[in-house]
Amino acid sequence: MSATDIFNDTYRGRRVVVTGDTGFKGSWLAIWLLELGAEVYGYALPPRSEQENFHECRLAQHIHHTDGDVRDLAALREFFRSARPEFAFHLAAQPLVLKSYRDPIETFSTNVMGTANFLECVREQASLRAAVVVTTDKVYENHGLGVPFKESDRLGGKDPYSASKACAELVTSSYISSFASEGMCHVATARAGNVIGGRDWCEYRLVPDIFRSVLQEQKVIIRNPQSVRPWQHVLEPLAGYLLIAATLAADTRATGAWNFSPLAVNHVTVEVLTKKVLAALGKGEYEVVQAPSDHEAKVLILDSARSQEVLGWRPILSLDETVRFTVDGYSGDATSALAMCTQQITAYIDFLQARLPSWGTV
Repeated sequence: MSATDIFNDTYRGRRVVVTGDTGFKGSWLAIWLLELGAEVYGYALPPRSEQENFHECRLAQHIHHTDGDVRDLAALREFFRSARPEFAFHLAAQPLVLKSYRDPIETFSTNVMGTANFLECVREQASLRAAVVVTTDKVYENHGLGVPFKESDRLGGKDPYSASKACAELVTSSYISSFASEGMCHVATARAGNVIGGRDWCEYRLVPDIFRSVLQEQKVIIRNPQSVRPWQHVLEPLAGYLLIAATLAADTRATGAWNFSPLAVNHVTVEVLTKKVLAALGKGEYEVVQAPSDHEAKVLILDSARSQEVLGWRPILSLDETVRFTVDGYSGDATSALAMCTQQITAYIDFLQARLPSWGTV
């Protein structure tokens, strides 16, 4: 099975927009689209540091990237008009819960108005066949009961980040209801969270914190050791995003919201994942420090039955495989970063071929 087969050559030769391409997930999505033969157009703020995957993979040399803020509608509109995309993925966001407490206005303006601006450009772009807005597993009203959330469950969010992403879902639903009949392309939202993988250096995230601490020969500090999360390698939800858009292009059943969650064995605590990553690295220690405030939900699990039944999407990586892919993804230097990413995409597809030859079919 080649990298193009699982999406039936949907993206080969197509013009595809990715907002947030300088971020962790956005950079990996841009690389996968390149492997699929797409002409990729990225729009995002510049990378925060030279460590970022976008910079290390030298993606600016391989895609059409424009520095820009999704809150700037005029600039985003001009970018869309120039790119003339057939597919669009919206990943640009303020992605951190803790940062949302420090700067709620930036969080709401980026995640709500940035999404509205993206959808306004989508509405105006006649060339588009499908668009996907990426949100988070934190969009649900979570009472900590440990029950998996379905797409039909009530949206909510106590912290500014979660609330802003729930608002982004409402904005998207409004655009679908209001403008689909006027010829706007098919649009869907994708909900996934606790995504890990190589060369993520974002602040306030567990795996990047582990690698920073180990590199500096310091103990890893964890503050919520018993919080349960659905840990998944970045390629698992990205496969879902690509599958949604490919399906949307021909099937209106793919509009609306979709959950993407890992195998059940991947729902483990922060402490368990920390131990597994350190064991895979073969070095490092951790220390539990009482969290100063209780900003994070203790249990968060998604129900992906709809994605499996309607789209034919399936998660395939066990927790140990997820950790192994992630640790290997941080290896090497900038000269091999892009090759590492493409090799892992190929390896992931080989796993699909061996384990789920009917993946993506219903």
